[in-house]
Amino acid sequence: MNWTLDQLEAFAAAAQCGSFSAAARQIGKAQSRISTAITNLEIDLGFDLFDRSARLPVLTPQGREMLIEAQAVLAQCQRMQSRAMTATTGEEMSLTVAMDEAVPITTFENFFLRVAERFPLLKLTIINGSQDDIARWVSEQRADLGILFRLKPPPENLEFMPIGQFHQALVVATDHPLAARPTPTLTELHAYRQLVIRDRMGEVPARPISPNHWHIDSYYYITALVIRGLGWALIPEHVAREAWYADALVELSTEHIPDSVLVEMGVVKRRDQGKGTVMTWMYDALREMFPHHSGRL
Repeated sequence: MNWTLDQLEAFAAAAQCGSFSAAARQIGKAQSRISTAITNLEIDLGFDLFDRSARLPVLTPQGREMLIEAQAVLAQCQRMQSRAMTATTGEEMSLTVAMDEAVPITTFENFFLRVAERFPLLKLTIINGSQDDIARWVSEQRADLGILFRLKPPPENLEFMPIGQFHQALVVATDHPLAARPTPTLTELHAYRQLVIRDRMGEVPARPISPNHWHIDSYYYITALVIRGLGWALIPEHVAREAWYADALVELSTEHIPDSVLVEMGVVKRRDQGKGTVMTWMYDALREMFPHHSGRL
């Protein structure tokens, strides 16, 4: 067989994106090259990977089986590339870290103070986003490292290291009608507006509970609007308990919330990216910051 890694990459991207044109945009190649690569792969394998009878290509049963194998091969190649880069890379001169805006502020301020002391010549860029923004920026190489809350699996080209967990708190303003209901039922929650987190691209990782809801891309702005009485929200427990919010919020029981209120926090990087001296140190430091990632932050 004479299949190539380019063909496997085109096949996996088309399966993930749902179309050859979307795969071409993701990889940065012409659609004709994606289509030709997949066709040549099918010829080499001896069977069709996609059913092209509909408007969009759909994986055949053989295609679904081969996708698993292709992804495994590509992941191994990415790990090999990572090892090669690590072997030839010394201390990074610059790094971009993408962070979820709702991570514990004080903890990460102390982390970056340690980074500055350890690597005084490092050029560091810190960018903030919400939810899926972080994984997207790392996947697209706009950031070298991402610190995020994982509500769904990251893209295939990223590896995730868990470092902590946080509980979500159900909060309302002190004068909100629900403040008088310490353990609100779903019916009671449905009666009032919910403020729901979303990322800056418009994706909503969590399903709203109340049929009456607004989408907002910042937990801090959600909290500010909750304090103004615009509705109730599920926000990170450490945000709800910040000193400047504590007296203006009431935490209610999440007993009747249908989904888990525990969310994992972790670090992501591209599988094909090596770890230099700085990134290796950062990984170790983050593990030390959250040694018991099954506990509360």
